[in-house]
Amino acid sequence: MNFLRRRLSDSSFVANLPNGYMMDLQRPDNSTSNPVSPATERRQQPSQQPPPLSSGTSIFSSISSAMKQGTQAAAGLTEPTASPAPVVPQKPQILLVIDDAHTDWAKYFQGKKVNGEFEIRVEQAEFSELNLAAYVSAGCMVDMQVIRNGSKVVRSFKPDFVLVRQHAYSMALGEDFRSLVIGLQYGGVHSVNSFFSIYNFCSKPWVFSQLINIFNTLGPEKFPLVEQSFFPSHKQMITTPTFPVVVKLGHAHAGMGKVKVENQHDFQDIASVVAMAKTYVTTETFIDSKYDIRIQKIGTNYKAYMRTSISGNWKANTGSAMLEQIAMTERYRLWADSVAEMFGGLDICAVKAVHSKDGKDYIIEVMDSSMPLIGEHVEEDRQLIADLVVSRMTQMVLTVGSSPSPLRPWPQQVSVKSQMPSQPGPQLGQLSQPRPPPQGGPRPPQGSQPPRAVAPPQQRLSPQGQQPPSPQSTSPQQQRSPGSPQQTRSSAGSSPSQPSKPAVFPPQQPRPPAQGRAPGQQGSGEPSKQQAPSHPHLNKSQSLTNTFSLSETSQRGNPNEDEAKAETIRNLRKSFASLFSD
Repeated sequence: MNFLRRRLSDSSFVANLPNGYMMDLQRPDNSTSNPVSPATERRQQPSQQPPPLSSGTSIFSSISSAMKQGTQAAAGLTEPTASPAPVVPQKPQILLVIDDAHTDWAKYFQGKKVNGEFEIRVEQAEFSELNLAAYVSAGCMVDMQVIRNGSKVVRSFKPDFVLVRQHAYSMALGEDFRSLVIGLQYGGVHSVNSFFSIYNFCSKPWVFSQLINIFNTLGPEKFPLVEQSFFPSHKQMITTPTFPVVVKLGHAHAGMGKVKVENQHDFQDIASVVAMAKTYVTTETFIDSKYDIRIQKIGTNYKAYMRTSISGNWKANTGSAMLEQIAMTERYRLWADSVAEMFGGLDICAVKAVHSKDGKDYIIEVMDSSMPLIGEHVEEDRQLIADLVVSRMTQMVLTVGSSPSPLRPWPQQVSVKSQMPSQPGPQLGQLSQPRPPPQGGPRPPQGSQPPRAVAPPQQRLSPQGQQPPSPQSTSPQQQRSPGSPQQTRSSAGSSPSQPSKPAVFPPQQPRPPAQGRAPGQQGSGEPSKQQAPSHPHLNKSQSLTNTFSLSETSQRGNPNEDEAKAETIRNLRKSFASLFSD
């Protein structure tokens, strides 16, 4: 460092540097004419030396601090800086509204959010402008082809929720969209009303059967239902109890397929028309009405209307009529609440009834979410429907968020799976216990394996004509464990003076595996097995070993075996003589 300080303080060194190399260091005026010593230069310019040193020090310190921070960050020792996280916009919830183009539903959902955080993107189309494909895991993908301002718009999207404001089925040509309802239900899409109820509303006699159940429960006083008959085909249309009657063919809307029949002859004529239509028929008693009543329910909002025909037509919805709102009574509220419980619940529904001239009310029909909005509060009703849809979408988001993921099973399932492998463990262990253990395993009982320990060497060596056969393979084992009672019995059984002992073992017994030998023979049985087949003729070392084995066996034999001992000694001398002669 001292050398650098002297070098940087030298005026001649600084003068030879390129222009702008060290701008913070000022060049002295007398650098060439009056050279001075470095010490004098440092005294004369005390204020010029610190700037380059401070700048160099700051550069080095910044580099070193940057390297230190990088090392600590790589090692995970520093805490991350509290930088503001980028705001990720939430994916909007796609709402499919099935309705005609006369009502722009996007403006009623403008500014509304699902659960206060998800924007709502509205896609509106009619049933005839939709096509879809539903999958088990991928849900439902909808293709929409609509005409907007004279141009064709094509979109593909995956709806999160559906608002149905159109009839899904009518017997008119080209108005059967039940397959789309099935596809949306198949894809697991939620809706208002539910697709289960919408599909059930595709048959008016089916819906009327639910009204009959309510009629039987509440009684005619609380729930007055019009008298109606059902004929599955024209063959059963012979006559009716009373006339005039109203004949309704199949499933239709807005007064279509309804005929007033005055007598029996007209009834037979209608039967022939029904035969051509090939559909079912319902007939109900004609009510000479004073006005019609409609009670609608949107969520928790109730309204009641009265419609009076001016043109004199027996169909109040045909021709000119006067509409006014009437007070909601408890009787009307009971009708709406009872109907709203059909098919798992109806969020939007309406009950139609007629008030006869004799002052009685008769319920004739019920409508679902596809009901037309009437009266002076249409805008209010649409806003109520929008609020109802947002609340149902919020419930859906909260329910889906709290439900467990398919990739993360319930704890009960995990515990059952973890216990499954432990159950067959003891069974496998019990099956493997009767099998002989491998080498180095636990020692089996002594009383079960001693006969099989001696049989293999006798069966294996006897065909080779070796003398004596059994001590050749058993003598090394007996020397290693002379105190074993099994080896004592086996050696005694293989003695030449007891030829009847080997007859104890059955000759048809198959060769036992290596695991079946006695524990004391496991260590030395393998070498004896390898030597016996590879060397059929005994050499000098084997004869010496056999001699020792014979001597040990004969020593452990009976006292009257003197001849055997003498023969053993002679064989021992011969073996030594032949061994040292070489």
